[in-house]
Amino acid sequence: MPQLGLLRGRAWTVLLGQLRRPPGSVCIRAVRSHSQVAEALFASQLKPHQEKSNFIIKTPKGTRDLSPQQMVVREKILDVIVSCFKRHGAKGLDTPAFELKEMLTEKYGEDSGLIYDLKDQGGELLSLRYDLTVPFARYLAMNKVKKMKRYHVGKVWRRESPTKVQGRYREFYQCDFDIAGQFDPMIPDAECLKIMCEILSGLQLGDFLIKVNDRRILDGIFAVCGVPESKFHAICSSVDKLDKISWKDVRHEMVVKKGLAPEVADQIGDYVQCHGGISLVEQMFQDPRLSQNKQVLEGLGDLKLLFEYLTLFGVAEKVSFDLSLARGLDYYTGVIYEAVLLQTPVHAKEEPLNVGSVAAGGRYDGLVGMFDPRGHKVPCVGLSIGVERIFSILEQRMKTFGEKIRTTETQVFVATPQKNFLQERLKLIAELWDAGIKAELMYKNNPKLLPQLHYCENMGIPLVVITGEQELKEGVITLRSVASREEVAIKRENLVAEIQKRLSES
Repeated sequence: MPQLGLLRGRAWTVLLGQLRRPPGSVCIRAVRSHSQVAEALFASQLKPHQEKSNFIIKTPKGTRDLSPQQMVVREKILDVIVSCFKRHGAKGLDTPAFELKEMLTEKYGEDSGLIYDLKDQGGELLSLRYDLTVPFARYLAMNKVKKMKRYHVGKVWRRESPTKVQGRYREFYQCDFDIAGQFDPMIPDAECLKIMCEILSGLQLGDFLIKVNDRRILDGIFAVCGVPESKFHAICSSVDKLDKISWKDVRHEMVVKKGLAPEVADQIGDYVQCHGGISLVEQMFQDPRLSQNKQVLEGLGDLKLLFEYLTLFGVAEKVSFDLSLARGLDYYTGVIYEAVLLQTPVHAKEEPLNVGSVAAGGRYDGLVGMFDPRGHKVPCVGLSIGVERIFSILEQRMKTFGEKIRTTETQVFVATPQKNFLQERLKLIAELWDAGIKAELMYKNNPKLLPQLHYCENMGIPLVVITGEQELKEGVITLRSVASREEVAIKRENLVAEIQKRLSES
């Protein structure tokens, strides 16, 4: 009765006691009774295993695994981005994945509800970082850094409803570039926009447009239209939705949900639906109402200077002054910008993919001061690249054209056609590794040659070195090109130099 082995504690003791009694009807009844107990206990032991069979293996909502093929694509994206950041003189920086909760509160406006709070485990209330900007500001204040040009690549977390089709997840990578310090107006800002253009062009995503605005201009518009100052952030958050919903819906939110007077909302609508270039900046300078507002004039002055620098950088045609751009985060204080892909695919076979903005940023001159005990400010401006959205576009392109991707960078495969050559292969591959050559071999003592060659073709490995009895006798190694299948004998001592020569020419 194997079930008995599962009994524990008092039930097992009682059952053993009953079994030791002399044979008789009472004992038999007891055995039957305890047999039922054993079966019940056995069933209870099985229950967790039975429930486990219904367990669904999946990643948490809003997250995903990346296959080796997908990782290759992501690494190429990150390489383009980070190379550009380094080209512009940025230093690398990293911060913890979670921060003290108080460090993140009151920094994101209405989006604060999307922050992931962690259960208190050790006397500190913690939250997963929502972006890389606030931790950077905390770092500057904590270390009393007054000037820095930095880049940061890391994961962030947002507790929102994910839409995988558009590349929106709850866990995703951001790539940030920021310039901290007191400098002459608009020079760092123009460089940030230049960097965005370089990265988006380098990734070959198709046509794009960078929308630019200034929070001072928006606040000035709200003021002259009659928005109470206490509602500035709330109304700004509504305007920020104009790229997703119509003006009619935005107006409805302002009036019905946020209590703004209908006539005030209509006046705002006359402004925030305008967009253009430097000519719109000049036009707004002439607006009789806006020209009386100091904030608006400061913002327009900086935008005019910004467009001059962008023209010198050769990217002004990629930038549009768009009054609907609001960037709902509370910490922005000046110029703000957002890059969107135009619905023109690079190739004819591609379908347009609506992924929203793929890069964004702006000036946040007051954020560092919020962390400094004395309120000392460090002006900052920066940008963030949305890796997941860019990845969605490139992933769709791969599927459309059936592109095959190498998942390894192996350059040479060490093979043999004969038995008992494992030691020779190990010595040979060690020599290649020590020379910095990326090499593999099959983890078998006596592999057959054909599977080894097939592996090279399937993995896209360009070269195979073959050693066997004949090669060992003559002091040579056979070097085979996988693509052409041509073979040549190379002296053993010249092998590394010959491989390096061929790899440099490919």
